[in-house]
Amino acid sequence: MDVKRYPRFRRPGHAVTGDRRAVHLQRTNPLGYDYFHAIVDDHSRLIYGELLVDEKAATVVAFVERGLAWFADHGIVARRLMTDGAMTYRRNRALRELLHQREIRHIITPPYTPRWNGKVERFHQTMEREWAKGLRYRNSTARNRALPHWLRYYNERRPHSSLGDRPPISRAHNLPGQDN
Repeated sequence: MDVKRYPRFRRPGHAVTGDRRAVHLQRTNPLGYDYFHAIVDDHSRLIYGELLVDEKAATVVAFVERGLAWFADHGIVARRLMTDGAMTYRRNRALRELLHQREIRHIITPPYTPRWNGKVERFHQTMEREWAKGLRYRNSTARNRALPHWLRYYNERRPHSSLGDRPPISRAHNLPGQDN
């Protein structure tokens, strides 16, 4: 599990347009950030993610509860949850209690070792390249509206080289409607 923040914007920035003339205006009038929380299943690479307004402890716990329910609906029961050492994960009593109740072991990666949590880190790179900066959006609201469609594409249709060019959903077992 990890979080990535995306800046809000009124018009496309230099990362998309290549024009750095409007950078000063955006710095003097910042709109803040949207925080994309993501959980990646280690085996299937299925992603559960939400764009939320912050990364506070209560937000993280509610997100994890919804994520665990979503994975359970896809026939995936979590036994371990790996995060980095961010305070909202490491010092979050409610998260610790939730994981304890569900008998989920919390693994915290050592500092400066993003490769330990490489699947979610790689997902964030792909998401930034294909969703956040892959298209030219009018503003961050338009970008955010495109997210559910992109996540569905990622999970259900996008080929993954690590999965033999199949989408993550192909590795989820015991989905409703499948024969065992």
